This record gives sequence, C-alpha cells and structure tokens, in this order.
Amino acid sequence: MPLLQAQKQELIGSYQVHTTDTGSPEVQVALLSARVKQLTEHLKAHPKDFASRRGLLKIINQRKRLLSFVAKSDTQRYQQLIERLGLRR
Repeated sequence: MPLLQAQKQELIGSYQVHTTDTGSPEVQVALLSARVKQLTEHLKAHPKDFASRRGLLKIINQRKRLLSFVAKSDTQRYQQLIERLGLRR
C-alpha cells in the first residue's frame, strides 16, 4: 500500500530545502524512509510475502545510494538528515 497523499505532502513540507522543492535528495530519502517503515510493518504481519520483501530491499538500496550521494556532496547536510530521520550510518 503506497503512502497517502497527505502523508507525502507532510513529509515533503518538512524536508524541502526551498518552497518549490519536491525532488531534493533530502525529500527523496524521507519518502523512501517512510515507505521502508510501512513495508517493514507489513512484513511483520505477512512474513512469507517475498515480493514485498524484494521491493523493500530495492527501496533500501535506493535510499543507501541517495545517502551516499549526499554524504559525498555535503557532509553537514548528511549528518543533519540522518539525525532527523533517526538512521544509523
């Protein structure tokens, strides 16, 4: 089940860099993190759903690539982002 539009807009509003920003790495990582949390809860209830597990792994790897891009380009932004999202390095 995808994120609801209201949830998406709330995440975009809290992580956007400027007023018209919808695609910065911070916003993308925040959206992917919300989706990871949602899929993790789904897989706790449905442990044999291997298609969703594969999708979860793809999302996690995409988030990892975006985080490494942010870390290479600006370490200060990276540190702030992982603190706000509560992610480990």
